[in-house]
Amino acid sequence: MPRSVLTPLAAFSVALAWSGGWIAGKLGVASAPPLEFSAIRFIIASGALAFIVVATRTRIRRDALGPVVLSAIFGYLGYNAFVFVGLTMAPASDAALIVPTTIPVLTAIAASFFGERVTTTKVAGFALASIGAALVIAAGQTGGEVSSQRLLGDVLLLVGAVCWSIYTVLGTITLRTRSPIEVVALAAAIGALLLLPFGFLEQGYRDVPTWSAGVWVDVLFLALVVTVGSFTLFYWVVRRVGAGIASMSSYFVPVLTLALAVVLLGDRPEALQLVGGLVILAGVRLATLRLREGQPVPEGAA
Repeated sequence: MPRSVLTPLAAFSVALAWSGGWIAGKLGVASAPPLEFSAIRFIIASGALAFIVVATRTRIRRDALGPVVLSAIFGYLGYNAFVFVGLTMAPASDAALIVPTTIPVLTAIAASFFGERVTTTKVAGFALASIGAALVIAAGQTGGEVSSQRLLGDVLLLVGAVCWSIYTVLGTITLRTRSPIEVVALAAAIGALLLLPFGFLEQGYRDVPTWSAGVWVDVLFLALVVTVGSFTLFYWVVRRVGAGIASMSSYFVPVLTLALAVVLLGDRPEALQLVGGLVILAGVRLATLRLREGQPVPEGAA
């Protein structure tokens, strides 16, 4: 297949996998405790990544693990705890509009604490995206207890986006001396170990044998297609066309997720939510106008 066709197809496949991840996550936590669900996901993903590491003879270094551990704390424990608990309170359409769209802006701001210069465009982009996120959250509030629960879910989704942004910035440190597959394999394994105890605060994994086939399909999709497959494919796209162009795949995530949520979950996003999503994307574009070629790009995480 020609490169001109293969690379865009791969980028679109990455965005589709991330979008499907939001749907699988929403369906999964509707029938299984969110922290147990997340822990099992990363246990499975860690096993698959370990197989890939052995098959590809990837060297795993055990020194200087501090940044990798921090990556696991924010990117796997923090992100999944906040996002998957948030998904039990808010619809997948909220997650699609809040998380993958705010992550690039939050990452641009977080990077300033690791030596990157804060520019006027970054600050303006952050402000614009914040307005968009406020519109998305406000659109879902109609008063009453259910609306209050949705508000809490949206706030948890936003905190999860902050965690993933920190994880992405930490990646600029870990990837200086380690390969992407080494970082992901280590962080996923550490993240699984960190998430595992929190499952005992729910049902202690006693319910896992009773999970339906649908829940297992959801967790396997997230573990193998999203965590292992799409992240690997994303880095392949980065090598082919550079980080700047590869990052464009994240812009498809909100649109694809909203479409899937309408078809598969029956979500009906409000018009103001869609406006808010467009405002967030405008803020993302403004804040990331001067991303350097080759700089790690924040994924539309799931």
